[in-house]
Amino acid sequence: MPEEDPETEAVAQKTRALRREIRILERKLKRSGESRVALEEAKDRSDSLYRHVLGATEEQKLLLDEKNRMLESLSSKLSKYLAPQVYESIFSGRQGVSLETKRKKLTVFFSDLKNFTQITDDLEPEDLSDLLNDYLTEMAGIALEYGATIDKFIGDAMLMFFGDPETKGAEEDAAACVAMAIAMQRRMSELQRTWRSRGIQQPLRMRIGINTGYCNVGNFGSADRMDYTIIGGEVNLAARLEEHADPDGILLSYETYALVRGHVTAEQWPPIEAKGIRREIRPYALTDFLDDPDQENTIRSEIEGMSLRINLRNLDDERRHEMLTQLALISERLKEQPPPGGMTGH
Repeated sequence: MPEEDPETEAVAQKTRALRREIRILERKLKRSGESRVALEEAKDRSDSLYRHVLGATEEQKLLLDEKNRMLESLSSKLSKYLAPQVYESIFSGRQGVSLETKRKKLTVFFSDLKNFTQITDDLEPEDLSDLLNDYLTEMAGIALEYGATIDKFIGDAMLMFFGDPETKGAEEDAAACVAMAIAMQRRMSELQRTWRSRGIQQPLRMRIGINTGYCNVGNFGSADRMDYTIIGGEVNLAARLEEHADPDGILLSYETYALVRGHVTAEQWPPIEAKGIRREIRPYALTDFLDDPDQENTIRSEIEGMSLRINLRNLDDERRHEMLTQLALISERLKEQPPPGGMTGH
């Protein structure tokens, strides 16, 4: 073989070296291209994941908003089954949801309607339901205005109390309860006209008993079903006072009267006995509220042996005629009544 030229061999070596470098560069460029493609694919996947997460977050936010609206609606509905004060104390965390009670001095209000059983026999069930709901709605509105805790409705009867879960002190609690009772009786006289226009001839006349004393108040029942209520002899006494009260009247225990005597005038009745009450009951029939903001619409006359109060607010012609007739009959009877000892005046 002919001997290769050294210069040619050098060129060949450089050529082979250059080819190796070219192949190395090609491999690097290929890997670089693959990396670039992989990077772009990773970026695309990242963008897709971000959009998915963002979409899921928006969906979760909408779902959370919907659940919050459902909870608010449910909370609003459940609140109808609790006194507002009890509801607020539970949701604020001040009141626990457990079977526990405490002993507190409360002023207890109990009322019902005279002859309501007879009225139920005279009305259709639908009319009776409308009438009862109208009555309870009106009275509950007044109760909330004065700050009463509504314990329960028992048919036409109502049990309420002042002093828990919030109290302004025994005297102010008792005064607020008495003022509420007076406002209810006034509203009842105004509602009579509405009910008569609906064909209810028998007037609805409310009797109210109010007592102040220590009661057990709190959650009673079971761990699965609780009732926030009050129990004790003082509650029973309020109910017994209501039974003895006159229609359209308000009967106070001595304990309540002693707390509000500076705000009211009342007639002391003879002691009464009541089932389940061991001590002597000295009731006071409320005749006037001295802090009455409606004095200009009221006629009063107080002398020994007589107490007269006429509410002029919304007094229609029919009621005015009835009152005048009754006053005329009373006047005639007084004229015919001989004085003590059988002596007559000239």
